[in-house]
Amino acid sequence: MHQIQEIVGLVGGVLGQDVTGTYLHGSSVLDGLRPASDVDVLVVSRRRMDEQDRRTLLGGLLRISGSRNKARPVEVTVVVQSEVRPWRYPPTCDFLYGEWLRAEYETGEVPRPEPMSDLALLITMALTGDHPLVGPRPAQVLDPVPQADLVRASLAGIPGLLDDLDSDTRNVLLTFARIWTTLATGRIESKDAAADWALAQLPPEHRAPLAHARHLYLNCPYSKENWSDALQAQVRPHVDRVLTEIDRLRTRSSAGVRAAVSSPGCQT
Repeated sequence: MHQIQEIVGLVGGVLGQDVTGTYLHGSSVLDGLRPASDVDVLVVSRRRMDEQDRRTLLGGLLRISGSRNKARPVEVTVVVQSEVRPWRYPPTCDFLYGEWLRAEYETGEVPRPEPMSDLALLITMALTGDHPLVGPRPAQVLDPVPQADLVRASLAGIPGLLDDLDSDTRNVLLTFARIWTTLATGRIESKDAAADWALAQLPPEHRAPLAHARHLYLNCPYSKENWSDALQAQVRPHVDRVLTEIDRLRTRSSAGVRAAVSSPGCQT
């Protein structure tokens, strides 16, 4: 894909020989890109970027990502290898670009290093996908993430997801399905596979919103999201049911969903 080549070239131009490895993760390695899928790339670097590096990489990504550029949304995460190998939680992200952050970045914000629990999930997907774009196989560069930290990272995203429920309904419902699946099975599934699993567990009266989110994900471009009033009215009861099911699995983690919801979390 030309867009992936552009990302690799952009990252290489900024970090040069300090790129340890560049890896696909997310939908492209779990179950194939869908019409609404981002292109997800994890970059492992030998050093932290300086201010000019950050601005150059950000400017390039703003030009090649998203529907306004007639392209897929891009998510690029840069992590310094020494921050995650040996593995520790919470990991620190050196740079994060995603289309949901575009408005902030276009007003002058620049990605800064910060703790990012979701890195546990991204690294696990990169290891599972085993798809290097640059550098050695990910297992030679990254340590495996303990199951307990996968659970912690999944739970940490819940507050942000709830905040975004009205503005990004499709993504939020699919991500809740993925969290539920991860806690129940120990695997990180693609969004549609997680939705399939969750739909099979749900009673009929709670299936419609997730089934619609899955349909939108598989069949509609990223920018298209249509919900009838009747479906919208079922969203909150559906989420409440899924959170109840997630909470029943809390014994696999050091804290339950309710504790996670009451404390700050990160969401990508």
